[in-house]
Amino acid sequence: MASYDFYFTRLTYESGDWDVDVRMPSNVLNSLVEYTTLRVDPVERIVALSDPKMLEAPFCYFAGHKLVQFTAAERKNLERYIKGGGFLFVDDCNHDIDGLFAKSFEAEIGRIFGPKALHKIPNNHAIYSSFFKFEDGPPNTAVELNGWGDDLVHDYLKAIEIGGRVRLLYSNKDYGCEWDYDFRNKRFLAIDNTRFAVNIIQYALGA
Repeated sequence: MASYDFYFTRLTYESGDWDVDVRMPSNVLNSLVEYTTLRVDPVERIVALSDPKMLEAPFCYFAGHKLVQFTAAERKNLERYIKGGGFLFVDDCNHDIDGLFAKSFEAEIGRIFGPKALHKIPNNHAIYSSFFKFEDGPPNTAVELNGWGDDLVHDYLKAIEIGGRVRLLYSNKDYGCEWDYDFRNKRFLAIDNTRFAVNIIQYALGA
């Protein structure tokens, strides 16, 4: 079996809609190959949050638009994963702090980790310089001001930190939609907008 430094794991869950931004993982994986020396599995892995196999993943992606209500098994695995040193990137596809996904996901996280566990991280956090340098914090997405969602540019990300390290990174910026295009189209961009994905993953692997 091939040995990889990194593989991309998308988490399914029983509520809501997890199968979003289907081209995004291959685009991000292409960026890792292009910019880093990581040995990257080119195939996205899809694993249920309730499956103990997700506990082995170095990085997990969780996203959607709709209501999030964890089952007991999902809640147990999520807590074990975060407290055990895993890294979860959660992306609100509504890019809306008052939307259904945001409110229900944050409520679920509060039940598991406490109401103050998820907090804003400063824009000089190490995640913004783990590979590329983002001096202003999280890069903006085109979808934030398109007339949908809350019509705001979110100038921060939230996180749960354990032992001084981010274990859950939470975005209302809809990066998944921003990065959801065929990787061959990156040549038309003045600046590759998937560079921040490289930062997130490099930070996760350094934990």
